[in-house]
Amino acid sequence: MVNLATEEDLTARLGRELTDEEGARAAAMLTDASALVRDFTRQELTAVTGDTITLRPVGVLLRLPQRPITGVTSVSAVAADGSTVVTLEGWAWDGRDKISLACAGPSGSLPAAWRNPGPDTYRVVYDHGYAPVPPGVVAVVCAMVLRTLLSPSLTAGMVAERIGSYNYQLQQGGGAPGATVVMTAADEKALARYGPRRSGTIQVEAG
Repeated sequence: MVNLATEEDLTARLGRELTDEEGARAAAMLTDASALVRDFTRQELTAVTGDTITLRPVGVLLRLPQRPITGVTSVSAVAADGSTVVTLEGWAWDGRDKISLACAGPSGSLPAAWRNPGPDTYRVVYDHGYAPVPPGVVAVVCAMVLRTLLSPSLTAGMVAERIGSYNYQLQQGGGAPGATVVMTAADEKALARYGPRRSGTIQVEAG
């Protein structure tokens, strides 16, 4: 999966090229920071075409979990055991994150076994994500990486170090990041707007 920021984004904020040592660590840190951001927001954030997801509705509404949604290709009814899929017509996408099944019906004959009570699981193929990644997300990923990349020590909490007679100083509270990228409360606040909306729709499985 593509990272949410690049080494070029890091150098733009540093105002210089990465050193060899920094460059050797940057790629892995960008991957780690991107994964943490995706875990926190529960969003892919980068553009995805033709994603497939299986959902159960709330009433007649399906709410798609990934945002922003840029297109809906198809909606299908799925048998409880997943063995049969029937393409639907007449569904309506609100242009945001909801699909109404109020007027939906099969494009062909609905299997007799589904007529009462009918299917309650639906498969949606849709496109979502940002192109390019929002600047706010890039800024958070870069901040997470640079805090660690520019740390004076790979030991968490160490903010000063001298080689020779070897002196070191620990920051009160252990605030220095060490070797691992971490997400701060400020990062989480900046990312909150990109998280999923509250929804009663149940995701059955990833496509």
